Amino acid sequence: MTAASADTGPRGALSHIRVLDLSRVLAGPWAAQTLGDLGADIIKVERPETGDDTRTWGPPYLKDAQGEPTPDAAYYLCTNRNKKSIAVDLSSAEGQQLVRDLALQCDVLIENFKVGSLQQYGLDYDTLHDIHPRLVYCSVTGFGQTGPYAQRAGYDFLIQGMGGLMSITGQPDGTPGAGPMKVGVALTDILTGLYASTSILAALQAREVTGRGQHIDLALLDVGVACLANQSMNYLHSGVAPQRMGNAHPNTVPYQDFPTADGHMILAMGNDGQFARFCKTAGRPEWAGDARFVTNAARVQNRVALIELMRALTVTRSTREWVALLESAGVPCGPINTLADVFEDPQVQARGMQIHMDHAARDDVALVASPIRLSDTPVQYRLAPPLLGKHTREVLGDLLALDEETLTTLFEKGVLA
Repeated sequence: MTAASADTGPRGALSHIRVLDLSRVLAGPWAAQTLGDLGADIIKVERPETGDDTRTWGPPYLKDAQGEPTPDAAYYLCTNRNKKSIAVDLSSAEGQQLVRDLALQCDVLIENFKVGSLQQYGLDYDTLHDIHPRLVYCSVTGFGQTGPYAQRAGYDFLIQGMGGLMSITGQPDGTPGAGPMKVGVALTDILTGLYASTSILAALQAREVTGRGQHIDLALLDVGVACLANQSMNYLHSGVAPQRMGNAHPNTVPYQDFPTADGHMILAMGNDGQFARFCKTAGRPEWAGDARFVTNAARVQNRVALIELMRALTVTRSTREWVALLESAGVPCGPINTLADVFEDPQVQARGMQIHMDHAARDDVALVASPIRLSDTPVQYRLAPPLLGKHTREVLGDLLALDEETLTTLFEKGVLA
């Protein structure tokens, strides 16, 4: 565990960039948090009273210093670090104008509203591009700005099904527990957020050459299809749709989970040399010379026979014993950890993947660190996930030069919160 420090150390790589984040839930906020971790100034615009949908996606909820639950769910905390929250009523003309004025002060705008719905607020790409041509405008939707599904709402679970991921995830047909299965986190949302942050960085770099911003159109379905990688290629080049294989790999064997004396472990052998070392270390050197198993192609062809032999062997030792033995021989292997195990793992701890930040509700809030490691402009943890509207006065006062009287009036009218 590491303690996250406030605004200290080298400047972030994106400390010269300001982002207006109009997105909610996961994909857009994940992109904004990534940019914020890299130093960008993130202004998160939320609805008064309710805020981001994920603030209520609990339990569990963040607990205050007295151990009482706050209004903010743990889910919200996972993707809203390094942001300032302002609460603005976009249904009001005054609120719309305030956000347009803020957009003029920003380099990037991220939104995940339904296609075309921001036009009524004057916050669509065309309107803002006309008055701020350097703005990089990133739209994140379920199905993109074009195509027959453009007006549909898109959620990660739907996309995992529609994009093909669930057709290759789960136990094989005819086995216990068979059937399509989603991944245990909203993976297409997270991957879309990462593609969004990459696209934004590319657009900012292009702006250095052209002087112009541009519109980024990111769709969860596009990302879901693109990320099927070798499985898509297997289909396109064979004409055969991949099937669910549990934890087995379609192209390399052995590469799956195996039972042990006290649980399970993973063996992940990517070449013939690793398989030969496994056989020698496990006391079955003859397997490496068996014509059925001597090459990966042969092992894929004779998968059932090999896995049956290996399963009968792996149950003779505990997971810990196997991992120690095989690691010493350079055979890729490991346990299947619970999250409790993960955060106790010495490698995870050495890499500082759990951090603690001061929060308005309590002094010590646990968060998961960014995996990005930069030598000269490291990630900084400046701001804990904010309370709803915590920075409304600060941001509008600083960036739009609104005086206290004006701000008070807008609060009283319900435009701000």
